[in-house]
Amino acid sequence: MTDLIAELQWRGLVQDIMPGTQEQLKKEMITGYIGFDPTADSLHIGSLVQIILLIHLQKAGHKPIALVGGATGMVGDPSGKSEERNLLSEEVLNRNVAGVKAQLEKFLDFDAAKPNAAEMANNYDWFKDFSFLNFIRDVGKHITVNYMMAKDSVKKRLEGDNGMSFTEFTYQLVQGYDFYWLYNNKNCKLQMGGSDQWGNIVTGTELIRRKGGGEAFAFTSPLIKKADGNKFGKTEKGNVWLDATKTSPYEFYQFWLNATDDDAVNWIRDLYIFR
Repeated sequence: MTDLIAELQWRGLVQDIMPGTQEQLKKEMITGYIGFDPTADSLHIGSLVQIILLIHLQKAGHKPIALVGGATGMVGDPSGKSEERNLLSEEVLNRNVAGVKAQLEKFLDFDAAKPNAAEMANNYDWFKDFSFLNFIRDVGKHITVNYMMAKDSVKKRLEGDNGMSFTEFTYQLVQGYDFYWLYNNKNCKLQMGGSDQWGNIVTGTELIRRKGGGEAFAFTSPLIKKADGNKFGKTEKGNVWLDATKTSPYEFYQFWLNATDDDAVNWIRDLYIFR
């Protein structure tokens, strides 16, 4: 079985990693997942790194799950945000979930005949009937407020001018429960994501350990930026989308063609998947 972590480290795609993750990936076929936030009906190229992590996971013989956050999208992830974002209506969110799901199905192999066939999941499926009282009783009691307050995403918001709502404060519990649910129902032992998700991800591994007595693994990738420090996937016109109706094929091609030499060197290593 391919050493997935060694391959990703060569590409500069590993930042934080939980002890034992590399060894576990060498030992057996593992099911791993990444969550995608449906804030729009299309992903943009800032999501490409996470998509490529799932592709590499599958190419290395493991089973990927692409999780679309139909429930977490209703809450709003505070990671990397200086203020609370506007919450979407259920109608808009459902449309966005459908669009993101259709895009992800183009990148992964969903052939059910294969043991490591990719799967799609939507966390709304297990949260829609989960009452608030049951959630705080069955999930909240396992993670202390001290633990949650120690997360960078929480500390930065509390130190800022805008503070943080209870809704956003509980986000890490909601995402942590995703991992717990997938662990129990899909034998999913690995979560991946961008480095800004590390706090949320380890909350999931803690919940699996404290509530279920299990062991789970995780690693994150660095957030890719341009050489000038600007956000990857952004232009003067805004995001570079994966949807041809939002970003034309010509504009998409021009984004890559106009990359600086410094950016091109890094992006070829990070984003090229056929080596």
